[in-house]
Amino acid sequence: MEINAKGHLTSLQDKTGKEYFAAGQPAPLLAVQVNGKLLSPERMVWQKRSSSITLYYPAWKGSAIIRVVNKKDYVTFELQKIQENESVELVVWGPYPTIIHKRIGETVGTVWDEKFGIGLQALNIKTLGGYPSTDDDVDPSFDIFNYEGSLVDIPGDQKALFRGQTAKQTDYGSVIQAYCRNRNVSRIISNWGHDKYIAPAYTQDGGVTGSKIALWGAPQEMLLSVIEKIELQEKLPHPTIDGIWAKKSPLATSSYFIMSFGEKNLQEALDLTKKAGLKYLYHPGPFDTWGHFKLNKTTFPDNWQSMKRCVETAAQQKIDLGVHTLSAFITTNDPFVTPVPDKRLAKVGSSTITGDIDDKATTIPIASPDFFNQMKNNNLKTVMIGTELIRYRAVTDKEPWLLVDCVRGAFSTHIQKHEKGDTIAKLMDHGYKVFLPDMSLQNEIATNIASLFNETGLRQISFDGLEGSWSTGMGQYATQLFVKKWYDLLKPELQGHVINDASGPGHYFWHIFTRMNWGEPWYAGFRESQTQYRLKNQDYYYRNFIPRMLGWFKLDPTTGMEDLEWLLARSAGFDAGFALSTSIENIRKNGLGEQLLNTIREWEKARLSGAFKESQKEALRDIKKEFHLQKINDNTWNLLPVQTAILLHKQKIKQPGEPVYSALSFDNPYKEQPLQFVIQLHSEGSTPAVWETPAIELNNYAKLEIPFDVSKGQILVSDGKNIRLLDQHRKLIKEAPIKTVPTLGNGINNIMVDGVISGENSPEVKIEIRAIGDGEQISSKSK
Repeated sequence: MEINAKGHLTSLQDKTGKEYFAAGQPAPLLAVQVNGKLLSPERMVWQKRSSSITLYYPAWKGSAIIRVVNKKDYVTFELQKIQENESVELVVWGPYPTIIHKRIGETVGTVWDEKFGIGLQALNIKTLGGYPSTDDDVDPSFDIFNYEGSLVDIPGDQKALFRGQTAKQTDYGSVIQAYCRNRNVSRIISNWGHDKYIAPAYTQDGGVTGSKIALWGAPQEMLLSVIEKIELQEKLPHPTIDGIWAKKSPLATSSYFIMSFGEKNLQEALDLTKKAGLKYLYHPGPFDTWGHFKLNKTTFPDNWQSMKRCVETAAQQKIDLGVHTLSAFITTNDPFVTPVPDKRLAKVGSSTITGDIDDKATTIPIASPDFFNQMKNNNLKTVMIGTELIRYRAVTDKEPWLLVDCVRGAFSTHIQKHEKGDTIAKLMDHGYKVFLPDMSLQNEIATNIASLFNETGLRQISFDGLEGSWSTGMGQYATQLFVKKWYDLLKPELQGHVINDASGPGHYFWHIFTRMNWGEPWYAGFRESQTQYRLKNQDYYYRNFIPRMLGWFKLDPTTGMEDLEWLLARSAGFDAGFALSTSIENIRKNGLGEQLLNTIREWEKARLSGAFKESQKEALRDIKKEFHLQKINDNTWNLLPVQTAILLHKQKIKQPGEPVYSALSFDNPYKEQPLQFVIQLHSEGSTPAVWETPAIELNNYAKLEIPFDVSKGQILVSDGKNIRLLDQHRKLIKEAPIKTVPTLGNGINNIMVDGVISGENSPEVKIEIRAIGDGEQISSKSK
């Protein structure tokens, strides 16, 4: 690395002398913002004895002293002293420009190609990865929930998803960057849908002095190992799984069940988890309130003690339990809200009332409408006066400013009389109909979650809704303070050993979280809901050195083996875990329940034991390809490729005697084999439909007449030997042997599907033809 006499980087070379610095780009070692202007240094003095750099900023008439330490694998830069610390608004490390453009690790702060990488690491939590693009310090990121398209998915040609800008792609390559803001005074900023929002002062971190980063470069294969050294030497969070750093442990991608449980039915849930070969059972919503995190009284009658007993019972059976939270969200039935609201509930801003108010008033006069008439993210329309919460319908559009149609004593708070001049505050809320905390209350909520884990021994959490911390006015800084507070308060046997992810990542948070797991199943079919989004996430995980996950999938009474193995193949291909959202009842109802659990167990065992070869993984990543895993013994399997094709046989109205069949040309790349298929009748709405006298003819001579009529929702399955009629839950209705089995030849096969479909709402038959190839034997690497 070279820094010139002006205090700007001019070179970034590897040991062979290859230059990675993007020539012609500005690269101040440290920029300083004063009075709204970002200033670069114009002179540098190196003090060898103290190993420090003094940077001078003539336009400001100030200077900054930076301590420099060579740690062999990386170099640290720490802002030790800056003139007029109180007047400095923020400092920016960089941006430092490089010519690297292949992989941009925007969250971890590393850019790399096949040979070499360069990284920046913030070494304390107040030093934020990224650039102060906005006053709210919210990290720019792709958010599928604010995406202009449908929640079902994103287009396949969507550009790479991004989350943060500690590293950022540019026309010439990339930049790496970080900054630190001085929060010693309150500011009015734009924040979370509000043009005017009070960001209170925060003085607990000493301002910009002490901001510290590490810069480093390494061959591609050493990048993650250097970050591990930085974590250990700089005493950053360093979570492990069974003694292995979580970012390197295969167990970081462990799949898990999302399933409600309580003291009464815990054992049944554990039995299902064990049958699936999973080690984690995760409750999707055990809480009656968020804030104090009181558990549901019915399923956990002794509150946290009930959960503790569940954790202990599960641990005896080598299962770890987890819970889903909404982080800093506060439900309106929580003691932080009712009957006496906490003064630390986050506020958009405040004014005063301009007249006395009795306990009957439904109109409230206010001095200024500024914080009350912002309706874009105003979901509860609630104000606080004293210890009374009041909801209002609207604000008058001219003076006198009035809150109109007020509901007094909202959320079971006490109605009070108020005097002219009393403060009235607009509370910040969220579309989930919850309130949010200021920084002090956020610390208490994080403490409550840590106490829950310390008292119960829970071992997994997802900080969903982490954006709730934006209510503090401190953006990504507050979200990372929230999880660090929780992490620091965990008792030693838990700290660093709790599997955790979140709704959003962050540069410093990267050191705390085990993994991320995005992708939801609620918007389309098993294979269709957010599939492209899930695939794009795999690229994000890879370039940011994050253990991979495929998101949540729904296992319900209708889930079939074909869909499940489609997921399991992708899991093996990307070496990515997944979550299956289900219930005890859903698995009971599914006629394939036991088989599905057994299949999950074998695929997961093979994946986590390293059985799949890289060449196989490449094929398994292709969402258009199907596979079946056949168990040979406890440590050996047969991986069978499956060729499929879909034919839709639709209701047709034709001339009398005119054929109504549908045709498909199916290319079988494998050897000759009996015809196998999965068939289901669909139609919209609740009206019945039926497929009568169904038949399949193969290559214009071999006709299979199916002995059952098929009603809406029912499924026909053939394994080449028998035909089974199943209900929508995959439970057997009828079964018949195939007397003369049609044979699929190698190569092109012409298939015709016949039979009359009757019913309203355009019913159609979906036929999936399946051909299975010869398998490859795979074996566990960790027997």
